[in-house]
Amino acid sequence: MIWGISLIFLSIIAVPSLLLSKKPNANELLEKIEPYQGWIGLVFCFWGLWGIISALLNMGWLSTAPIWWVTFLVGNLISAGLGFLLSSSLINKLLLSKNEAAKAKAAELREKIAPSQGKLGIVGIGVGAWMIVASFLFL
Repeated sequence: MIWGISLIFLSIIAVPSLLLSKKPNANELLEKIEPYQGWIGLVFCFWGLWGIISALLNMGWLSTAPIWWVTFLVGNLISAGLGFLLSSSLINKLLLSKNEAAKAKAAELREKIAPSQGKLGIVGIGVGAWMIVASFLFL
């Protein structure tokens, strides 16, 4: 259930226009979170990558709980993707500042994924909600 709640939280941060259209005073909250957005994204990027590794290491779940395994994998893929999008500038500054080739590849990857950030955020909200429901159904 924690994975689903955190994915919804991350998705809301990634899709501020959706939140602003529903609640006009949400801009104040988003402005407070904005300085920490890169760090939040970095944590979720690594957490998503760890979840992907965990899902791949637990392939045995496919025979016992295939729906939960797919949900777990998709949720972590979205978490890693949104985390990367939110933290790409911080990653470039902290990890890739000395390697120009890696910095260019990261920028190229971000340019490919960035147009779909809104869609990925909306899907993330749906998958996060499903993860919460699935945690009650399958665990």
